Amino acid sequence: MKHLLSAAVLALATQASAEGLTHRVAIHVNQADPAVMNTALNNAQNVYSHYAEQGDAVIIEMVAYGPGLQMFVPGKSPVEQRISTMSLEMDNLKFSACGNTLKKMEKKVGHEVALMSEAEITPSGVVRLIELQQQGYAYVRP
Repeated sequence: MKHLLSAAVLALATQASAEGLTHRVAIHVNQADPAVMNTALNNAQNVYSHYAEQGDAVIIEMVAYGPGLQMFVPGKSPVEQRISTMSLEMDNLKFSACGNTLKKMEKKVGHEVALMSEAEITPSGVVRLIELQQQGYAYVRP
């Protein structure tokens, strides 16, 4: 009986320490392909749901640059509505837009390019991904 009680206490302690973790995930989008963008959003939703079911938290940052920046351009983004909905439904979901790409895009079209309100500009998308990985974020590229 004593061993059974010890085993039960050990199992509960192990379970308690496994719950309540915070996971960090960086998702990379650099293609203007709607399938890639949807896959990236699916990845975010699946990761979020998985860890929520386990009682864990997850911080997800989606970083778009190059042709992938189209993901955040209103009227041109094939996933605009999904981004708006997901940003309301999911805590700790951040969308980062590459400032370098935005400047090149604006130079090419000759005027300012507005981004969705959900997107925050980061100076460099590639540098942001490096920073996130250095901070312990898992890297996902759909």
